[in-house]
Amino acid sequence: MNELFKGELVRLSAIDPDETGKAFTRWNRDSEFMRLLDSNPTSFRSQHGMQKMLERDLESQKSDRHWFTIHALADDKLLGDINLFVDHWAAREGFVGLGIGERDFWGKGYGTDVMKVILRYAFTEVNLQRVTLNTFEYNPRAIRSYEKAGFHHEGRQRQLLNREGKRWDMLYMGILREDWMQEQEKEK
Repeated sequence: MNELFKGELVRLSAIDPDETGKAFTRWNRDSEFMRLLDSNPTSFRSQHGMQKMLERDLESQKSDRHWFTIHALADDKLLGDINLFVDHWAAREGFVGLGIGERDFWGKGYGTDVMKVILRYAFTEVNLQRVTLNTFEYNPRAIRSYEKAGFHHEGRQRQLLNREGKRWDMLYMGILREDWMQEQEKEK
């Protein structure tokens, strides 16, 4: 296996619409997961509908999108997915989105590990200068994980989200290539 796509706890692999469709359908029914994943209201999809959507997404995938599934190294269990979108080639900027649908793996370092893997890919293979993400004020576990991976707070949109009758801020975080390289030197 290519070490580029392997961390201490996880490995990345290609999207398999059948396997991923089954898992996404199950995770889509978990209201807490969907609340942490997306700012849009949850809508259910059948397994067949989810597989078809994945197949369409994969067929139309452009070179600016790098989409992987996340598997545990210990038992190869499918945990979630991660996307790296290059949203500005001239500036070498990307945006990353992460979802771990298996609750048993929350809060145990898998998110931080997979983020480190995708950052290595972003900075060494895709040659990006900057990677950004957004997360929700009500998700402190994700915020801590992103900080551990080297992301810095860069801003917020106040009261952007409406969840359970309360307004929440959308947080923006980013990491520069230089930040990532400094972190790599510290880990040696």
